[in-house]
Amino acid sequence: MNSARPFVRPGQTIGLLGGSFDPAHAGHVHITREALKRFDLDCVWWLVSPGNPLKSHGPAPLEKRMAQARRVMQHPRVTVTDIEARLGTRYTAQTLKALKAQYRGVRFVWLMGADNLAQFHLWQDWQWIMANVPVGVLARPGDRISARMSPAARLFAPYRIAGRHSHLLGWSDPPAWCFVNVPMVAQSSSAIRAAGGWSAT
Repeated sequence: MNSARPFVRPGQTIGLLGGSFDPAHAGHVHITREALKRFDLDCVWWLVSPGNPLKSHGPAPLEKRMAQARRVMQHPRVTVTDIEARLGTRYTAQTLKALKAQYRGVRFVWLMGADNLAQFHLWQDWQWIMANVPVGVLARPGDRISARMSPAARLFAPYRIAGRHSHLLGWSDPPAWCFVNVPMVAQSSSAIRAAGGWSAT
């Protein structure tokens, strides 16, 4: 199902994978499928952002990135959405606060690659995110050590759920986070752009 405003029932556990998806690729698809399985999620929403505040250059137009994401991600339990643009939120913490207010009774799990955990302390209100939403981290090539040694991982170490119990993450009261090692697809949006396989127009 791919719609701009996802339908969800109270009691469901929804994984949220945010990013510019500039462009979406097989690596995004792979970690989404792994997240559904490893964290026992009912579904995953791709939050295709209007822009990444940590990046100096703007991404391709939102409509183009949405269309590409829908072509790449074909799964009945994954929804590609521009809900951040509709909410008017710029930062992840703002988005999560709005979603929690609009979808009461729904359990959200924030999903990210290990590369994002390594720089998570640079995100606005990152400690609020960790304290209010369970976080599922999926290892990507070359990012495991820096992620495990990151300020966020060290500060919230007491709240880490062992990988063998990853299926409990969505049912855990935050703060709660889980780091899982999965067979990864070593593909990145920046590499695709550098190779000329995607343009911002």
